[in-house]
Amino acid sequence: MPGTRLSPSDVKSELITGYFDEGPGYGTIRDHGTADWLLVYTIRGKGRFGYKRGEIIAEPGDAVLHRPGSFHDYGVEPTLTHWELLWTHVLPRPEWLELLDWPEEAPGLMRLRIEAADARKTVQRQFALVHQHAQGGGRRGERYAMNALELLLLDLDAHNPRSAQARIDARVRAAMDWMARNLEARIVLDDLAEHVGLSVSRLAHLFKDEVGTTPQQFLEHRRMRRAQHLLALTARPIQEIATEVGFESAFYFSSRFRKHAGTSPRDYRRRHSTSRPADVGE
Repeated sequence: MPGTRLSPSDVKSELITGYFDEGPGYGTIRDHGTADWLLVYTIRGKGRFGYKRGEIIAEPGDAVLHRPGSFHDYGVEPTLTHWELLWTHVLPRPEWLELLDWPEEAPGLMRLRIEAADARKTVQRQFALVHQHAQGGGRRGERYAMNALELLLLDLDAHNPRSAQARIDARVRAAMDWMARNLEARIVLDDLAEHVGLSVSRLAHLFKDEVGTTPQQFLEHRRMRRAQHLLALTARPIQEIATEVGFESAFYFSSRFRKHAGTSPRDYRRRHSTSRPADVGE
């Protein structure tokens, strides 16, 4: 995963991203921070984030956020030999600001800790996708990166104790996570209820109360979001995409997609991608 060394002042865009694996002595100090937000996710090693009266140590699974204009003092934790991290400087869309309301550990310095191994993999994979799109260059690449970053912030929001999502019943969150990780599978309510240790009726009522939709509606929404992503960013046949998001029939997939997106998969691809695959089955 290549890294690109850029200062936030070098590029006039909505976001800049990078992947670093730094050794001893790496560090950055900015007395007045930057005009954008800085998000850093630690993959391996440890990072040190200083502030006027102390410091925090970022370990694997920690996401650290700097507000615009806040003091920056970060680098490799002194007793270690490296710090592997993904980062982005971003000018967020206005509707994202509620997703950036994290617990503050120092003025302008916030942190979320991702405990579960599966959740860490999800966050790292999504952050890497943000970086991949941003490195693609051009306005289209930046738009894809911003869309991927929004999904990353939504993933992180599940771990924010201030967010409504984090206050969802743990069993409902487990059901949501299990469905999101198994979009290609045939998911029935009985199996989902057994997975989270609830009866079918209890899960159905609790899920609707906590999330505002039924499990089936939540699942279809996530499947359609994934399909939109694949249609826009890949040239894979529609039948293959349908299978990946849990539909055996490309015809039925197309029918459900049209209901969700207001257009057919083929037309959606034409509008959002430069690819021109020879699709069949629509």
